[in-house]
Amino acid sequence: MPYVNIKVTGGTEAPTTEQKKELIAGVTELLGRVLNKNPATTVVVIDEIDMDNYGLGGRSITEVRNATKADD
Repeated sequence: MPYVNIKVTGGTEAPTTEQKKELIAGVTELLGRVLNKNPATTVVVIDEIDMDNYGLGGRSITEVRNATKADD
């Protein structure tokens, strides 16, 4: 039974319900096609993480995104 955990930033950048459906279907199809896994027993979990609780390069994603916006 494959278990896939996708972690994405939440808040204003969170995927829509439709995008989540597409991710779940796509990952399930990929595991079936590539690894011959049964779609009926494939588990896909999407965790939305607040951007203040997600770090990159020693800074929160909120800080990283704000710095990127300031550079534009």
